[in-house]
Formats: sequence, structure tokens, C-alpha cells
Amino acid sequence: MNKITGWEAVVEALKTENIKYVFGMPSSAKDLYDALYDEPSIEAILVRHEAAGGFIAMSHSLLTGKPSVCFASQGPGIANLMPAMLEAYATCAPVIAICPGIDGYKNGKGAFQETDQMALMKPITKWAFRVEYAEKIPWAINRAFYLAMNGKPGPIYLEIPTEIGRGEFEIPQYVKAPEKIRTSGDLENIKQAAQLLIKAQKPLIISGGGARSSRAHEEIRELAELFGAPVMTTPSGRGIITEDHPLSFGQVGLYRTRLGIQANNETDLMITIGSRNEEFQTAAWKLRPDDCKFIQIDIDPFEINRNWTPDTAILGDAKLVLKQLLKEVKENKGHFWKDRYKENASKKQEYEIEISQECQANETPIKTKKVVFELNKVFGKNTIITHENGLQDLWTYYSPYYKVLDLDATVAPGEQTCMGVGVMGALGAKLAHPDKKVVCVTGDGAFQMYNQDVLTAVQYKTPITWVILNSYGLGWPKYGQKALGERYIVTDFLAQPDFVQLAHSYGCYGERVEDPKDITGALERALGENQAGRSVILDIIIDSEDVSQGFALYNNMKSKG
Repeated sequence: MNKITGWEAVVEALKTENIKYVFGMPSSAKDLYDALYDEPSIEAILVRHEAAGGFIAMSHSLLTGKPSVCFASQGPGIANLMPAMLEAYATCAPVIAICPGIDGYKNGKGAFQETDQMALMKPITKWAFRVEYAEKIPWAINRAFYLAMNGKPGPIYLEIPTEIGRGEFEIPQYVKAPEKIRTSGDLENIKQAAQLLIKAQKPLIISGGGARSSRAHEEIRELAELFGAPVMTTPSGRGIITEDHPLSFGQVGLYRTRLGIQANNETDLMITIGSRNEEFQTAAWKLRPDDCKFIQIDIDPFEINRNWTPDTAILGDAKLVLKQLLKEVKENKGHFWKDRYKENASKKQEYEIEISQECQANETPIKTKKVVFELNKVFGKNTIITHENGLQDLWTYYSPYYKVLDLDATVAPGEQTCMGVGVMGALGAKLAHPDKKVVCVTGDGAFQMYNQDVLTAVQYKTPITWVILNSYGLGWPKYGQKALGERYIVTDFLAQPDFVQLAHSYGCYGERVEDPKDITGALERALGENQAGRSVILDIIIDSEDVSQGFALYNNMKSKG
């Protein structure tokens, strides 16, 4: 057995796992990147901030359904990576961070950049492990890839001490980790759920990120069509069904439109699939109607009965469980609910006509709903949108103001909603699907947090459009301050960059829009620049106080309890 360095063993493992990219920035010349130098199958993507590497990896893994790898240097580099790992944990993204740690013999002596990195990473990862022996590198990486993908997916942190990474050892050959292992549901619970479905008058299907990660798209569509049931999603579950489908009723909780509000209020059977039913998705757990039956499907036993007690719970992989459920209901019911399908499809069609008419108005200041509506028309199909989660960014969540027209064509933050996740995640989306158009809609606050990595997109020739909804401040906190009697404090940006000049300095196309009549033309020019290989920053000055019905209703419910 030949001797190799620990970092060379890491690269050998990544190659075996078919990793195409490592996102991050190098630290010592002798660490991972020196070993990557001799491996042409893996491209090192240089970011400007360590968090960018993590957010790009998160977006990439959510869209490919496979693990992605990031790197940060020890100490402050690891600290900078933490927001991205926190968000990957919230979105159940299989991100694997492989990072250096200080030598064991220096530990506790005040070594350069000495930090208890394990203590930082344990609470925000599925598994955190420090490799104390070089011979365990293959085992640790194999374990990391397995755990990242199996059960409830999630991020992994591996720490390679300096003496292990740089030293030469006889290290066993790497063996590829097992593929994703799927588990079916208990047959008795399947039968109980089928009976509840058959008896329900107004069932409602709610898809979370777990349904997307299990690739249960076809099964959810078939179940919805079979029962004529509306499909709503969490932000992480969005993309499980295209939003031009007659039964796609938008998103849940904070992100509901009137169509979804009505469906939720009237349902007598709610089915959640791969959703943790968290606070924003349930309006602090107030959105289960009285006397509404509840079926919960999830791969993680921890999530079952966590917030709402189900009438029937099914533990298992969403795709396999839905296959079982479909088989059971087809064998035990003699008719299809065609009238229910037609009724719900008609409701949606009428609502979409109403929204289309609403978005024709050319009001000033510009309404964000008009911006996202026109964006949807100009960019159309074959487009991935990455989201932020500010007061105005929320309009991108409200279908049909913006409709996701392709399966999985969206990346949203989880319940952490770290500012900047979409700004940087756009690059991960473009690298995952270079044939697709990629757009990020962001507030001026989130954009200013991490816009330096626009340059990363420029460097790697991945054209993206960033649409800045510019309100010259922090919209959500300011909205709350207004409700307190206009007690405004530190929510206005009294000094702000010229985003058009910033775009030009980055080598991008830039344009400022203040007249609603100019929105479509600016978006068409942005698309043309992207198609020519150039990234774009659009600075659109918007009405900072225009909020959706879903947002206003959520805040009203929250204020009452």
C-alpha cells in the first residue's frame, strides 16, 4: 500500500463519489487545494466569502438531489461558514463541509486560529466528526456521504487536523457510500390513510421539502388528480408540481394567497408529506381547521406528532409511501372525483384572471407584484428562481403572481431565512443546471450582505440576473415599527451604493427602473444579456409598504396569540 497524504485521500474519496465542484477558498497552501491541483475531474470554485461557498453548495445539492462539498479555513473561516450550514440544516440539504483543524498536540495551547470548531458545528449539522487517525479518512467520508443522504437529509461537518491532512500514511482505498436507501410505510397505516382519503369531501395535500428530496413529483400529481385535491407546498416543497397545473394552489402559512386561504379553511382532511409543519408554514400552528382529519407522512420519526397529532401517521420515504397509498385507494374506491377536480380547477382559473388584471396597473411607486408578474412572463419556462425572504421578496412566493413553471425550479431558504442565501445560491443553481435561466429576486438589504460574490458568477461565466427590490431599508422590521406607532429606528439606508455603477464595476449589465412602464423592457434586456453570457443587476425602486393578503393575515393571527 503506497503512502499518501490525508488530503490526497480526501480527494480520492471525492472523485469516487463523483463530486464535480468544491466551493470555498484555500487556507494553507498544503491543505485540500494542493491535493485538488492534480485532480482535473474536480473544479475548485473560488468564492469571496466562506458563507458563499456553503450557500452555493446548499443550492447545488437541493437542485441536483446529491451531496455537494464546501471548504473553509480553520477559526474565522469556519465561523463565516456557519450561517450557510445553519440554513442547510433548515432546508435538509446534503452539504458536506470538509475543513482543517489544528494539530492535536497544539490543542489548548493557544495555537494560531485555535477554535472549538466541533462545538460550533455540532448543533447545526446532522453529524460532526473530527478525524483523529488518517486511516479513518475513508470511513469518515463514506459515513458522511451516507448520512447526508439517508433518512432526513442534512449537512455534515468533517474536520481534518493539520498533521492528519498533511502527513503521509498508508490509507485504505476508498469505497463508494451506499446509494439512498428507501423505506416503505406500515401497511396497516396505509390502509387507515386510504380510508380517510376516500371518505374526505375536501382533502388538501401539503408537500414539504421531504417530498422533493424523495423525488415524489409524479406520485403527488397523480394523487391530486385522482381525488381532485388542491396541492399546496412549503417554500422548500415548492416545485413538486408545476404551478400552471390546475390543482396547484400555491404555498401555505405566511405564503398563502386567497385561493390557498380558502382551501385551507374548508378542508376536512389535511395530508402533509415531508413537512415539519413549522411556525411560518402553519401560522404558529393555528392553520389546522377544527374537526379536520390529519394524515402525516414523514421519513423522520422525530417529526411525527411534533406539533399536530395526526389521525394517521406513516413513517417512510414519501415516494414509496405514496406509491403504496395510490395502490390502496385504487383497489378500494370505485370512482374518480371528476367534479371536484373541475370545481377546483375553475376556482384557480378565475383567480388567475383576477391576478392578471390586478398586475396590469402602472402604479407608482412600483408595486413588487407587478415586477414578479412581468418577470415570470419574460423569463418563462426553463427558469430557476432563488429566493430571499424579506417583506417585498415574499411576493415571489405568492403564486400566481410568480408561478414556478418547471419541476424543482426554485430554491428557497428554510425556516432560518438567512439573508443572502438566494443572492449566493443563484450560482449553485446555475452550476447545477447551466442550460437553465437563473434569476434571484432580492431586497436591497439582503443583496448588500453578500453581493461580493456576484464576481464569482462573472469569473466562472455563469450568467445570472439579480433583481433588486430597492426600498432603501429593511422592509420587514420597518413594517413592524410602523405598527408600533411609526417608531422607526435603524431600518432606513441613508447611504447606499449606486447599484448600476456597482454592476458595471463587476463587469455586469446594470439598469435602474423607476417607471412601471419600463419594467418589461428592462427584464427583456436582462434576459438578452444573460443569453449573451453576461450577468445582470436590475435596481428597481419599489413601494416599500405594499404587502400581500397572506402576509397581512399571518401578522394579524400572530398578533392575536
